[in-house]
Amino acid sequence: MHKSSRRSFIKASTFASLSLGLATDVLAETTTNAPDKKGLAFLFQGDSITDGNRGRDLSDLNHVMGHGYACNIAGRIGADFAKHGFNFYNRGVSGNTVSDLKNRWKTDALDVKPDVLSILIGVNDTNVYIKNKDRSDPLDQFEYDYRVLLSQSKQQNPDLLFVLGLPFVYPGSRTNQYFDLWKNSIDQRKQIVKKLAAEFNAIIVDYPAMFDNAMKDTPVNYWIWDGVHPTVPAHELMAREWIKQVGERLNFLKIYKYK
Repeated sequence: MHKSSRRSFIKASTFASLSLGLATDVLAETTTNAPDKKGLAFLFQGDSITDGNRGRDLSDLNHVMGHGYACNIAGRIGADFAKHGFNFYNRGVSGNTVSDLKNRWKTDALDVKPDVLSILIGVNDTNVYIKNKDRSDPLDQFEYDYRVLLSQSKQQNPDLLFVLGLPFVYPGSRTNQYFDLWKNSIDQRKQIVKKLAAEFNAIIVDYPAMFDNAMKDTPVNYWIWDGVHPTVPAHELMAREWIKQVGERLNFLKIYKYK
């Protein structure tokens, strides 16, 4: 590539990045919607989608956030608001159900003392049901356990901001068998999460609607490779949608102009 062409390419790429809402430190410093305080703690909780194969050695700062949407969010916000000293924690655990979260909630949530608590859970609860499909789907227990988590957290910090992701499932190698059962169960859990979000004044991140829109012109397996787990581009979409929705409450995140 000729030098002049390369300069043109770099210049065009820079403007394209800004138009997509990829903020710079300059934007972060000049925005009128500055963070209210320094040192905000963001905690991400959930199952393998959140876990992202994160490292368990908390002193290894290269791997503690995993390689999924939580890492993307932390990297972006942490870089653009570095002077505000935000802290990001990933406590997702692969295979977890909501009852698993409840069993480790004190250590992995309450002791962290988050200001923003993001939860994405539900697909493993459905997986357990599918494996025992001769029994009824324990949706009431799912709602009860989820409410316990939110209640305990709210009691500890009345000003806590909840961010509740809606679970999702698509056709794939893990879900093709009994897909109708998968879909019906996840849809019911989505409604429970919406109900709890209204009860606790939480932000909803509608990942299923986001993926449905993305799949209008792109194959399902480009985004969800096995029916459950997002691909690398899908995690980026999730990060953008999370920031977009949370920006409705945390105004300083409006520097990101995601559609």
